[in-house]
Amino acid sequence: MKRFSTKMLCRAGIIAALYVALTYAFGAIAYNGFLQIRPAEALCVLPLFFPEAVPALYIGCMLANIASPFWVYDVFVGSLATLAAAFATWGTGKLLRNHVARIALGGFFPVAFNALVIPVIIVFLCGDLSYGTQAATYWTYAASLAVTEAVWVYALGAPLYFGVKSLRDKGISAFTDNVNGTPLSHTAAEKTSKTH
Repeated sequence: MKRFSTKMLCRAGIIAALYVALTYAFGAIAYNGFLQIRPAEALCVLPLFFPEAVPALYIGCMLANIASPFWVYDVFVGSLATLAAAFATWGTGKLLRNHVARIALGGFFPVAFNALVIPVIIVFLCGDLSYGTQAATYWTYAASLAVTEAVWVYALGAPLYFGVKSLRDKGISAFTDNVNGTPLSHTAAEKTSKTH
């Protein structure tokens, strides 16, 4: 990852704050193990554009999880799942250029990491055996979290992705990485390379 500019640091702060605010807005149902209502997870597509979204999502998740009933475990272990997923999503954004493939694969990581890690917290670290055995409870939570996470990441994250892409294409400064906000497909470097 490259060194963060002032614009990138500001953007990271906004992403982290949005994650926290969107999580707290839904109160206890944002932490429900079975059907987690956490629209903030739509923000997990942002590492496809912005490397600063990786630490922003991690910090935002840590702060949001302070209100979790699984507090200590969720703040540290749950947030590490978000960090790992954000890194994998960022890597996907670096490798793929097709937008549908970026969303499909980049969104897979938050779904998979949350579906596999959060039940570890609930079942093995906190001792929840709501569905009889550890295995039954783990896989019930994993399936439920995979479905709910997929809703937030794909149903809300895909429109967010294409909205951000549109703003970047228009050269809206807050969404571009260059200094003057020129549309990314028309930067000075690209103009120079086209003339040679």
